[in-house]
Amino acid sequence: MARKAFEHFEAVSAVVPGEGGYHAAIAVKALGGAGAPRFHKVLENQTYKTAHEADEAAAKELTRLKDVKENTDLLW
Repeated sequence: MARKAFEHFEAVSAVVPGEGGYHAAIAVKALGGAGAPRFHKVLENQTYKTAHEADEAAAKELTRLKDVKENTDLLW
């Protein structure tokens, strides 16, 4: 799991299970905030056989992330 902090949010690489495998995702949560993170699937057309492969792909995409908007949308 990779982590990237911004001014008001933190984003981490994540995995979403699905039919036939796993999807790469980025989970976003307010810094110091309570509650569940919001998950954003990335590379939506790709499915990975293992959670580890999906997390590696998500970590790579996380390096491209520039910021997180107030509504937790990702800014590339």
